[in-house]
Amino acid sequence: MAKQRSELKNTGYEIFIGILSILSIVNLVLVYAVFHDESLQTVLGVMNGLFSLIFLGDFTYRIVTAPSRGAYFFKHFGWADLLASLPFPQFKILRVFRLIRVYRLLKQVGIKTIWRTLVKDRAGSALMVLLLLGILVLEFGSLTMLYIEKDAPGANITTASDAIWYIIVTISTVGYGDTYPVTNLGRLGGAVIIVIGVGIFGTFTGYLATVFLTPKSLDSEVDARAVATGSETPSEQPVVSPAPGVAGVAGVAVVTEVAGDTMAELRALLARSEADLAAMKALLH
Repeated sequence: MAKQRSELKNTGYEIFIGILSILSIVNLVLVYAVFHDESLQTVLGVMNGLFSLIFLGDFTYRIVTAPSRGAYFFKHFGWADLLASLPFPQFKILRVFRLIRVYRLLKQVGIKTIWRTLVKDRAGSALMVLLLLGILVLEFGSLTMLYIEKDAPGANITTASDAIWYIIVTISTVGYGDTYPVTNLGRLGGAVIIVIGVGIFGTFTGYLATVFLTPKSLDSEVDARAVATGSETPSEQPVVSPAPGVAGVAGVAVVTEVAGDTMAELRALLARSEADLAAMKALLH
């Protein structure tokens, strides 16, 4: 199973790339279906450029981390990933091979297993959902605001670049105020986009804070000390009820050392506090 799925990555990541592949194919169909609408062509062109960058990064990530780069490139459609990520319209249809990869994931793992994996990895799944939601809002929010505001009296969102700029500024919660909706329906859409933008950036900030600011646990400190003492598998050593033998004694010794250092620091702090208190009493008398 490991060899069959060697080109597959995290479950949430594969589903994210699969959904983007479907959206990019839909955009490709729309490009040829509404070729007479210049504003719509501009929005779709910007989104296809964004998809090309994402897919190029995906190809680079896969080929760098693949156990066998040759197998990924030739056997697992790596060549199609590369060509589909290039900014040439005739190659974009090759993105359908990414859907084959997602189908293989669903078939090999199973929908129930995938759901349990996504629930278990809530942080990673939430990040993928936020990124996908941001992309969907950028595309369909731009198209919606352009459709509503384009012909309104006194409108300042009249071109595709105006609509895209308004969505980006609103989602990022910057709000320059240079472009804004003037119709009631447009303002309602803008309010929805503001709420979504606050949710995206709030959740994303919380995710980054969790990743980078999580304090070091006692287990990590114990493991580090155990490694320093020369133990081979510190994380597997018992702490409360050590097994008989050398490993158990080493685990108890490490925990005892950590506790001893902590008590020594507390005693030193208490001694300094008593000395400062005595000095203050001497000054008062």
